[in-house]
Amino acid sequence: MIVGASGNVGTALLRRLAADADSDVTGVVRRIPPMTSPYDSARWVSCDIGAAEARAALSETFAGADTVVQLGWQIQPSHDERRLWRTNVSGSAAVFDAAAQAGVGHIVYASSVGTYAPGPKDRAVDESWPATGVSSSSYGRHKAAVEAWLDAWEARHPDVTVSRLRPGLVFQRAAASEIARYFLGPFVPVSQLRRVQLPAVPLSRRLVFQAVHADDLAEAYRLVIRARLPGAINVAADPVLGPADLAAALRAKRILHVPLRLLRAVAGLTWHLRLQPTAPGWVDLAGSSPVMDITRARTELGWKPRMSSTEALAELIAGMVDRAGTASPPLTRR
Repeated sequence: MIVGASGNVGTALLRRLAADADSDVTGVVRRIPPMTSPYDSARWVSCDIGAAEARAALSETFAGADTVVQLGWQIQPSHDERRLWRTNVSGSAAVFDAAAQAGVGHIVYASSVGTYAPGPKDRAVDESWPATGVSSSSYGRHKAAVEAWLDAWEARHPDVTVSRLRPGLVFQRAAASEIARYFLGPFVPVSQLRRVQLPAVPLSRRLVFQAVHADDLAEAYRLVIRARLPGAINVAADPVLGPADLAAALRAKRILHVPLRLLRAVAGLTWHLRLQPTAPGWVDLAGSSPVMDITRARTELGWKPRMSSTEALAELIAGMVDRAGTASPPLTRR
């Protein structure tokens, strides 16, 4: 059972599991996608996981399942945190409770680098780094809240194996329109990047981050499902990306180094004026999230990405230029 199977990671996971002859997949989403590839490889159930009646409906849906993968998450509308909490935290709790009630033996939760407390950029931290989030980021607060809730839930359900994948940023061509819509908005002319070379791009030296291609992350999910590896697993491809990599991907002639607080101030002003959809907490998250050590994914899962983070970023930017997407509601080009 894959909750949120029509989004960025869910679409990639469907593609990967479709190649496994013994995979029997049901997708649980609010709006069922058209039955085109890869969505035609699964059965579908419509459910609003944040609704009061979700636990009962999900428990019935999950009956007989081996594994429940919880990918369901909302990033927008960023101005309505109560609505986001309803899906992200309350909805995740409903998924976990329903899985326990249905007797599911394995839960895989889509956590994130965003669940970590602020950490170093010059060295990597493993899965023991505090998962308390970045307090000024609603995304970080919600990811940390789900992890804390899941800690207590695991203690009450020792017979259930719980896996938590914590990836860096997840890129693929098919998600380009969604990511542009969620984070850039309609006034950023990304389609012109192929025609126009930017003279300069303002970036902070603190914008050091990790990324992974959605197909490689999907393989990590497949391996976790097969191995039932418990606990948290960091997932990211090499190399660690910085301002120079981002400027190169955007074809900027040079970097205009600015303090992170200035980027935050500009993001905050334009977000409050509803000129763009990225809340200032995302700038805090980008500047504060630690670099992750991915040793556990490599050694215990045997996971090895096929695409570098640089290649994944380039594919995303090219997809934004082409307004790439899929037929699913989250990834639609419209």
